[in-house]
Amino acid sequence: MLPKYAELPRLDDYGNHSWGVFGQDDELGTLNLIDADAVRAATALVRTGERVGLSLPLDQPDPPLFRREPFRHTVKRIGSMWDDRLDSFFPQGSTQWDGFRHHRVRRHGFYGGVQDDPAPGNPRLSIHHWASSGIIGRGVLLDVARHFGDLDALAERSITADDLRAVAEAQGAEIRPGDILCVRTGWLSAYRGLEAEGRAAISAQKSSFSSAGLAADESTAELLWDWHVAAISADNPAVEVTPGGAAVGSLHRRLLGMLGIPLGELFDFDTLAARLHESSRPDFLFVSVPLALVGGLGSPGNAVAVL
Repeated sequence: MLPKYAELPRLDDYGNHSWGVFGQDDELGTLNLIDADAVRAATALVRTGERVGLSLPLDQPDPPLFRREPFRHTVKRIGSMWDDRLDSFFPQGSTQWDGFRHHRVRRHGFYGGVQDDPAPGNPRLSIHHWASSGIIGRGVLLDVARHFGDLDALAERSITADDLRAVAEAQGAEIRPGDILCVRTGWLSAYRGLEAEGRAAISAQKSSFSSAGLAADESTAELLWDWHVAAISADNPAVEVTPGGAAVGSLHRRLLGMLGIPLGELFDFDTLAARLHESSRPDFLFVSVPLALVGGLGSPGNAVAVL
């Protein structure tokens, strides 16, 4: 039985942390909650066998966000065969998972209190540990965009813990330990509706552009921990609201660094949301296998929903 958030130790004024809950040398955080029983139960959700891709093409968003550069794709002939190569490729440039080395809790270190800096080939808290068994389990979609029909996803709008509870209740979605929680804010749908100039304007703002997202306060972290989700993914660029405020704090720090909850960004839930709405269900089999990149700080999502 996992402790409630209120029972976790406090780390200065940052919030409560789960360091040591899954072992002193833990590499998986709340992904530990996806055991064989959870996967077996999730496979029972497959009814039609329809598969819905949840990943954007690797070259989207275009232009890239957060000061990243577009990758270069080269095709080369080698004898009678052809090969290709990617240069300037950012694994976190499109649909992606943030690993535990992505965000530091300042002087306290990364998840688990790990102090050394990231480095290529460093296996500690590397994304390749997540690839060893994948992120496979019961996915639950909270369609915030549908519930709040007037939500402007391209504006700074905090989706609070109470909002998440309200959407779950309205959808009849029971959140169970080990679930992969998926949140549709409507950001991707709104972004797709922009002309090229509008997309370029967002990219030009570097890290300060506005988007709806989860509130970064401690009540959000408390809810997600007490729901005991294995991971959370969203269709916006940062999961949390942007640009946010220093007085509220960082949800990346609270979830990745403090609680060991993986964050997935820019997941494409539009088609999935329509299919689930048509069939009056909130859950599905979620399948995602990150790259086995030793020392990696993040990975493309490589995600599919099976209905």
